[in-house]
Order: sequence, then C-alpha cells, then structure tokens
Amino acid sequence: MREVAIVAFGQSDHRRDSAEVSEVEMLMPVLHEVLDAVGLRAGEIDFTCSGSSDYLAGRAFSFTMALDGVGAWPPISESHVEMDGAWALYEAWTRLLTGEAETALVYSYGKSSPGDLREVLTRQLDPYYVAPLWPDSVSLAALQAQALLDAEDAEDTVADERALAAVAARSRTAAEDNPHAQVTGSPPPEALLGDPYLVRPLRRHDCPPVGDGAAAVVLAAGDTARRLCHRPAWIRGMDHRTEAHSLGVRDLTRSPSTRLAAERAGAFEAPADLAELHAPFTSQELILRRELGLGEGVRVNPSGGALAANPMMAAGLIRLGEAAAAIHRGAADRALAHATSGPCLQQNLVAVLEGDVL
Repeated sequence: MREVAIVAFGQSDHRRDSAEVSEVEMLMPVLHEVLDAVGLRAGEIDFTCSGSSDYLAGRAFSFTMALDGVGAWPPISESHVEMDGAWALYEAWTRLLTGEAETALVYSYGKSSPGDLREVLTRQLDPYYVAPLWPDSVSLAALQAQALLDAEDAEDTVADERALAAVAARSRTAAEDNPHAQVTGSPPPEALLGDPYLVRPLRRHDCPPVGDGAAAVVLAAGDTARRLCHRPAWIRGMDHRTEAHSLGVRDLTRSPSTRLAAERAGAFEAPADLAELHAPFTSQELILRRELGLGEGVRVNPSGGALAANPMMAAGLIRLGEAAAAIHRGAADRALAHATSGPCLQQNLVAVLEGDVL
C-alpha cells in the first residue's frame, strides 16, 4: 500500500466566543501556518478537503465562503464533508492512496457560539422517533454515563463518579501545557465531586466546553512526505464504522464500531505509546479505553483532549493532528487517534500513526 503521512498540523486558539471574526478569518491563519510549515502554496496542493456544518453556520453551503479564503481560482480539486474534519482527512487519505494526488490540504472549523449548541445537535437524531422529543446532547450523554455506572459487566473498567472526575482532572491538568486549549487546570477529583450535577450523573467538569476553533493538516505521499517533513507521521491504517441510528437498540456502555474500526486499522497489532481520543464526555473515555484495550502504560490525551477544547467539526481532526505532532517532535513512535460523530459515540474513526525509527 502506498505510504501516506501527516506532515504538518496547525490549530487556532480555541475560545468560547469569537464574534469579532468570521469563519474565514478564524481559519486563514491556521491554513497559512500549515502551508508555511511545509513550504507550499495553496496552488501547489493537489487536493483540498474540508469538514464543517451548515447547521452551525446557519446558512446553506457555508463552506464555499471558506473556499474563497483558500483560493479556488485557478480551479482546484476540492471536496467537502458535512461532518468532523477527521472524515475529510479519511477522504483525502484514500485519494492519495489511489495515486490521484501527491499532496492534500485538509481543514475544518466550527463556531458554536452564535447559537444554542445543545439544541442544534438535536437535528442529527432520528427524525421520526427521537428528534421530536428534543433530547439534547448532554442529556443523551448522561443517559450513557448512567448506563455505564449501572452496568454489572464492566470488566476491567472502573465506572463510578470518582473515575469520571479523575478523567476530567487529568485531562485539564494536561491541557496546561497546551497553548491552544480553552479550559486548563483542575482541582483534584475529590474536590470536583463536590460540584452540583449538570445532568445527573454528569457534572460540568464531565462535559466539554462550548467554543469556536479551526484546524488543518497537510498530507503527503512517499518521498514527497519525507522531503516536506523531517519525521512524517505515517498513517499505517485508518477505518471508520457506525452504530445503529436508534439509541434504543444499542448497548450504550459499549462501542463495537470503535473496536471494529481499530481492528481494521491495525490498532491491535502492536502497542501504542500515546492515544488521542475524541471523548467529549468523561464517561466516553472509559468506554473507548476498554474498546481499544488501552492500559495504564499508554498516555491518553496529553493535549487535554476534547475536555479542554471541543470545537465542533474540528475536535476529531485535532486528535489526529495532535497524535501526528507528537510523532513529528519525537514524543511518540506509535500513536492511536480517534474521532467520533453523533450522539453517544454513534460513529467512530480510528487511525494508527507511526514515525520512522530515530
């Protein structure tokens, strides 16, 4: 199989509200950062793919405005996915695998601040049986968390409220070293347990911050990747799978789509040094760790993860970018990256990244 790598990654500073800038103004510095890192201009990129949501922007075909910033003239080869940028990266990866392109620019962005995100996300639910009830994303995550706490067959997973608080404390403490994080620092888990519930059993620290942000990566194949980056993050495998649309037919304490995607991506062929998991809620990290077989020796979300910054449509791409950046700087040799979309881990993508031996 043709070798394809992530050779550059950039992201914005994630903020609760970026009303003073448009999506294009938020995105452009990030695009300039990744292109400058590899010494390319937009016109030298063979394929461009983006991820965003018209529901967040409040207008149809909103992604075309971002294309104005990228530069669509002379005509470029371009595509768009109406979901997290991790899936845009998947499309670009397959394009490079086929030999139709040598380089690709992938970007995604989201501004959640203009509206009520919990209300907007109800539009992704089953339109006949679930969406008319208007269950918001936090309430659905709370149902999943409570199911996990009540489960009698939790195997090796420690599922109690203190375990949830420990995930939050570890993630936001790690985020102190991330200059782009929106939320950093945390009291110890015991202190967090004194906070009131937001939606039982979830407290505010168990939930992701709402904010605005953007991210971008550059992909390159073979010798081009080696020329553009001193240590490319080679994508050894990547796969994505989805659960049933109806929440009532799923076991919310498990994520078989994550496990299957990991198997197909080759995640279980060798241990990883690091894992960047797109777990917006603390309970979801416990589920993902079990499905991916991550032991105590694996560093999970050293960037702080989605609990430190969760820009819609970009947080999953950021997980792949953070994992790749760790390989670029020699902080990891083999890393897992995970992205999710939909309620309660409905659709999941897993990628395995490796660096050349130093």
